[in-house]
Amino acid sequence: MIFPIKAVIFDADGVLLDSLSVWKELGKRYITDLGYQPVAEMDEILFPMSMEQGADWLKNRFTLAYSEEKIVMDLKSRIRKYYFEEVPAKSGARELLQCLAEQKIPAAVATSSPREHICRALERNGLLSFFDKIYTTSEIGESKHSPRVYLTAAEALGTKPSRTLVVEDSLYALQTAGNAGFLTAGIYDALGEPDQEQLKKDAYIYCRDLTELQNYIFTENGGNQR
Repeated sequence: MIFPIKAVIFDADGVLLDSLSVWKELGKRYITDLGYQPVAEMDEILFPMSMEQGADWLKNRFTLAYSEEKIVMDLKSRIRKYYFEEVPAKSGARELLQCLAEQKIPAAVATSSPREHICRALERNGLLSFFDKIYTTSEIGESKHSPRVYLTAAEALGTKPSRTLVVEDSLYALQTAGNAGFLTAGIYDALGEPDQEQLKKDAYIYCRDLTELQNYIFTENGGNQR
């Protein structure tokens, strides 16, 4: 085993926050609130699209009088509201973070979402105080196809990649961290269902939820004593 770990870097969406419905139901809820009837498989059509592509599709499919820019602005406003008021924490998040804190293992967040959204959702769910640092790809200037956000977080936490666990639900992000020398934990999320088999193969640890990850860390890690 290459434990004990010295720090943990968490993704936010799909790992700490159960935000799948924010994205899966965004278009449907928007159209319904405008008084239109959603079409079959609308969520599946919109989900892979960028915000701008989705706005274009909604405008043309429902003959909306709004400009694409207005639709994008409305959608972003809704996303902000969901994070500020609705998005719940993933099951087991608080318990895992509490265990890490008790063992004095520092934790950081590395996210592709806006800082304001993530910080507010974490704070509302009572999780924000557990984190030493929060980094966003937009602030770093590179997506998770680059390991920069993880390397920056590890440097701030004072740990080497080989002793830092990165927890991700996204296959490409987990692969990026693994290729940069980090220990990786793959966490199941319905959003990444098509990639689960590969996630299992590529992750150093694969768990169905954070409770399972907690049990793994504090069993395999021998209590995680430094």
